[in-house]
Amino acid sequence: MENAIRVTNVTKVYKMYEKPIDRLKESLHPRHKEYHKKFYALNNISFNVGKGETVGIIGTNGSGKSTILKIITGVLSPTDGSVEVEGTISALLELGAGFNSDYTGIENIYMNGTMMGFSRKEMDGKLQDILDFADIGDFVYQPVKTYSSGMFVRLAFALAINVEPEILIVDEALSVGDVFFQSKCYRRMEEIREKGTTILMVTHDMGSIIKYCDRVVLLNKGNFVAQGEPGHMVDLYKKILANQMDSLEEELEEMNDFSGEQEQGHQKDKAHGHTEGLMKERITINANRTEYGDGRAEIYDLGLFDQRGNLTNLLLKGENFTIKEKIRFNARLESPIFTYTIKDKKGTDLSGTNTMYEGADIRPVGPGDEYEVSFTQKMTLQGGEYLLSMSCTGFEMGEHVVYHRLYDVANITVISNKNTVGVYDMESAVEAKRIPGQQGDKSGGLS
Repeated sequence: MENAIRVTNVTKVYKMYEKPIDRLKESLHPRHKEYHKKFYALNNISFNVGKGETVGIIGTNGSGKSTILKIITGVLSPTDGSVEVEGTISALLELGAGFNSDYTGIENIYMNGTMMGFSRKEMDGKLQDILDFADIGDFVYQPVKTYSSGMFVRLAFALAINVEPEILIVDEALSVGDVFFQSKCYRRMEEIREKGTTILMVTHDMGSIIKYCDRVVLLNKGNFVAQGEPGHMVDLYKKILANQMDSLEEELEEMNDFSGEQEQGHQKDKAHGHTEGLMKERITINANRTEYGDGRAEIYDLGLFDQRGNLTNLLLKGENFTIKEKIRFNARLESPIFTYTIKDKKGTDLSGTNTMYEGADIRPVGPGDEYEVSFTQKMTLQGGEYLLSMSCTGFEMGEHVVYHRLYDVANITVISNKNTVGVYDMESAVEAKRIPGQQGDKSGGLS
């Protein structure tokens, strides 16, 4: 595959001064004494983007994602390394980049078109498509400094997407627009992708990363971590978010082990849903979870399995999935209850059940007993990010007792190709048929 973008050993260093005067002292010092500390926004980054490929760049805030995009688009120069680009770039970076706030929307359209190498006549031919896509009405004749952030991003994206770029670069800008405009933008991106446009995107929306990207590059604190299949890279990213750096390093070592035997064994285990060690070591666990209880029971392991039996935090809407928890008992209990709850990011309970509701009572248990409980169900929640909690509780003398509870112990990312309105999908069966004999058909009905 030919490369549209080649990033080779790119480093970007900023000089950090404790006091403004230090900059002057450094410039005037006869022996060139340094008064600054070096901050590596990017440290020896290399990757390629093939022509027609859609590549995502992910990482926590401060990973260098926006910096590398600015270097690729020429907004910044690297301290070291090189970037080669084959093709015309249309870039939608942070809000405001490339727009003059005192110019009207129309004036900014023509100015940016000129900067991208289009003549006024060529922009005349593209203008109506841009205005139709932006759909901001007469505001297009007002200075852009009067725009809301939503109107601004509508115009900026409409311009970027309708100049028929060979390479489209998008940096988080769509997070500003409303959900309907975001959907419209992604549909348009899919259209130009099918025509062979190369797309490089940065977003915190992991659903979009998995749905649209062919490959993903993972950065952390200015360093290259890994690149590969979107679902796998998002799993690694979740480990960084949960501060599971030891687990991340082990997985990276396994990825880089080309002995063959280990990789083959890992794939075999993965295919059958079997893994060595604890389940929780293979998924992203929240290091800042809340847990409490009287200690008579301990949830010592837990896992999330997709329909194919893979341990993962990524689940597909419409497929079955299984939540497993392993519990060790430290005392005799007459009737323990095992539970799980799924919440949204605001903490609202969305769904959940327990062994008492499901009629799967376990009684009694004694010290040293261990149980594995599995909850299998269909994922009907909309695509998005959710939090999983679980517990082992019971009733004693009419009082509710908590033996062990884990709040927000793991995240669940639901990937969906179709989101309906609300929290979950009722999976409606839709039938639409024409009523014969009505006004407008050949006998007077609608055509």
